[in-house]
Amino acid sequence: MRRKDREVTDRGEIIAIIKECDVCRLGMTDEEGYAYVVPLNFGLEADDDHVTLFFHSAKDGHKLDLMKRDPRVSFEMDCGHELVFSEATGQCTMNFKSVMGRGRISFIDDPEEKLRALRLLTDGYHESHFEFNPKAMPVTAVYKLEVETMTAKRKG
Repeated sequence: MRRKDREVTDRGEIIAIIKECDVCRLGMTDEEGYAYVVPLNFGLEADDDHVTLFFHSAKDGHKLDLMKRDPRVSFEMDCGHELVFSEATGQCTMNFKSVMGRGRISFIDDPEEKLRALRLLTDGYHESHFEFNPKAMPVTAVYKLEVETMTAKRKG
């Protein structure tokens, strides 16, 4: 990281940034070698040793095809955007917090694990527990990203 003064190394602070974000962008490589990036809602499970991100989508689609072909993905999320402008100097900058990293995707087929992952995902977006319609489970793909490496940065 070029700007070491902006690097966040404390694991607790990194997890707090992740919890503040509401979208995670997954990056995959398509058949022609180009990056394919898709924004997704996510759930989080973290302990002292592991960070796992959970996602859901329809059971078909280009991103799923790419993940099945190559489960290696990169991710990025950011939040805390604030424009800082100085009329006196005519300069501006942007405050932010971000986390990025990489890992491997695996698909969740076990009904109990799938339900747990979906609850983690939905509870992350609601102030109180939200009980979703279980009829959606058979038509929903659920997958997880076991984070292998990640870095975080903040300005402001």
